[in-house]
Amino acid sequence: MRPDEPAALPAAVLWDMDGTLVDTEPYWIRAEHELVAAHGGSWSHEQALELVGNPLTVSAGILRDAGVGLSVDAIVDHLLHRVREQVADSVPWRPGARELLAALGDAGVPCALVTMSYTVLAEAVTAHVPGAFSTLVTGDQVTHGKPHPEPYLVAAERLGVPVEDCVAIEDSPTGIASALAAGARTLGVEAVVPVPSRPGLSRAASLADVDLTTVRRLVAGEVLDLTPAAAPTR
Repeated sequence: MRPDEPAALPAAVLWDMDGTLVDTEPYWIRAEHELVAAHGGSWSHEQALELVGNPLTVSAGILRDAGVGLSVDAIVDHLLHRVREQVADSVPWRPGARELLAALGDAGVPCALVTMSYTVLAEAVTAHVPGAFSTLVTGDQVTHGKPHPEPYLVAAERLGVPVEDCVAIEDSPTGIASALAAGARTLGVEAVVPVPSRPGLSRAASLADVDLTTVRRLVAGEVLDLTPAAAPTR
């Protein structure tokens, strides 16, 4: 490659949904509080944060332990329905998400959505950006949810690209662990919970700070820290 030649684009960009593409985590937290309260249980904001990024069946089991007298499947169905209702009222896009999606599409980079939400909710969100995603990998389509690498490996396989040539964008420690374990170049963008520094993980404060140059650098093997704390001081 000539010195003035730009680095290659990633083979694909693999997007988490909740907290990364859209800021639905407050919707999930509201639905959890409502459900636990309706069953006479107790639920704190701190407990809700511990569920961020979990497979829905895992979260449902924890809610049962908090006093929700429903089956795991019934809890999952209730949460999905309630969050979908809120999404129908307003899609809370994360800053910079649609702009980066559009830039990737214009550059011919395929995108996959990799989420532990179920297909019914993922389709409700992606309907607002038709054609942006080549495939959806959802929590009801995999055997092992995040933090297992399976969801990201499935996404790369469906797209027919090596996962190590992909950039994954995540917000939660659970999702970040999944993407790193799969071998994707991983960018953590803080939303509801902190994104601690860890080996091999790039970080950004917002997708508004991420562009095609950024993803080129990531897939070339750079580990970037675009958070304010990493900015040079005088």
